Amino acid sequence: MATFSSQADSVTELKTSRQEQGQYRNHEAVPGQGFRKTLRIFWNMLFHKPRNTRPVGVIPLQALTREQLLSAPNHSVFRLGHSTVLLKLRDKFWLTDPVFAERASPVQWAGPKRFHQPPISLEELPPIEAVILSHDHYDHLDHQSILKLADKTKHFLAPLGVGETLIKWGVDASKVRQLDWWEGIQVDGIHFIATPSQHFSGRGLFDGNSTLWASWVMIDGDKRIFFSGDTGYFDGFKVIGEQFGPFDLTLMETGAYNVDWPHIHMQPEETLQAHIDLKGRWLLPIHNGTFDLSMHAWHEPFDRIVALAWERNVSISTPQMGEAFSLGQPQRGEAWWLEVENLVYQYQ
Repeated sequence: MATFSSQADSVTELKTSRQEQGQYRNHEAVPGQGFRKTLRIFWNMLFHKPRNTRPVGVIPLQALTREQLLSAPNHSVFRLGHSTVLLKLRDKFWLTDPVFAERASPVQWAGPKRFHQPPISLEELPPIEAVILSHDHYDHLDHQSILKLADKTKHFLAPLGVGETLIKWGVDASKVRQLDWWEGIQVDGIHFIATPSQHFSGRGLFDGNSTLWASWVMIDGDKRIFFSGDTGYFDGFKVIGEQFGPFDLTLMETGAYNVDWPHIHMQPEETLQAHIDLKGRWLLPIHNGTFDLSMHAWHEPFDRIVALAWERNVSISTPQMGEAFSLGQPQRGEAWWLEVENLVYQYQ
């Protein structure tokens, strides 16, 4: 694996990650919530959540078949839900943060429930060349999905420590590659670089920050794609843009934000600025439209990011779940979320 040196000492000390007392840390200090604030957040999420955080109508999607995917042109990108994105590059398939479960939760009888079914089942998916993981939270790393993908996936690319979880679950260790920030690996001619993000990790009460979180740069010849994973806004986007941009497409977190956790998830204004920092050409907002993970209306991330992109003359695409986005012939997509509840778009 290659290590890419940062060119950003004057901006921020974005070196490789380091653990302190067994925990990974962000390069920019993220204030802790504290017990009282954490309790208040959970109380509000349980008992004061607005009704519009879940759609009343049916989320439209375009069902996919294996045959459609096999016949799709290279550089096709398919949103399958939340942060799960299927990419076709070099006649092979690459999958980010696969979550096909009914709930983003440690149990399937409680927790955030899907708004829609995946456009294609795990069983119907063609063989996967690599699964690319950003971190270990339940809405990004799903145990059952990983188990079902284990036999049909050739490689699993993960931040440090996350790969150990996969191996513990039964994934063949020879398939797992764990990367630190700024480390890269080549898979079938495509370069993958784990780059910094500003977030946290943990799947239980006592394993906080014991594994690393990351964003990802993907370079396929003259095409470049950025996958944000989960992150707050930080100077690292400028560093990544300087070192690896411009990007043909940025898959950017746009959803599950809140004023109570400003450092670990981006507001839409920050998402747009991060895309600009990365020198992105087309922005495709993800981390929305599938699970209820905050207090905002389910459609608000789409409303806000589209309006902001129009104001700043940024090319943005909002495909339906399952609808193809082409790097070769990019298209904006339709404002499909407006039809779910007969919303009136105030920015038109």
